[in-house]
Amino acid sequence: MANPSKRPPIKRLPMLPAERALKVIAGRWKAVILYHLFDGPRRLSALKAMMPGITQKVLIQQLREMEEHGLVSREIFAEVPSRVEYSATSLGLSLEPILLALCQWGQHHADELNERDRLADCIIRPRPARETHASHN
Repeated sequence: MANPSKRPPIKRLPMLPAERALKVIAGRWKAVILYHLFDGPRRLSALKAMMPGITQKVLIQQLREMEEHGLVSREIFAEVPSRVEYSATSLGLSLEPILLALCQWGQHHADELNERDRLADCIIRPRPARETHASHN
């Protein structure tokens, strides 16, 4: 019998690498959450304030899935009241150039359909090489 205290994986990940990658970052909010974590650790309330369209329940669910897949880490500080911060792991940070490419493609797509004026700004700052190699969470 399985140990009830251990959480099973949310879903078995696909064997095809591209499908696996898409499955891990799929979701309306995951890329947006990572985008905000690229600048450094954030508390849940700060993330929620940056994304007014997300419910707290969905935000927590998306963070848990990303934590399970190794993209996000959660640190609990022993303070009163307790403080929890979320940050992108080195694996999560490795998605930054991919999200930048997706952002650029989205802008190109909007240009092709004459919808560029409907886009929000997409600012992803490529991380200097020294930082991506220095952090191995």
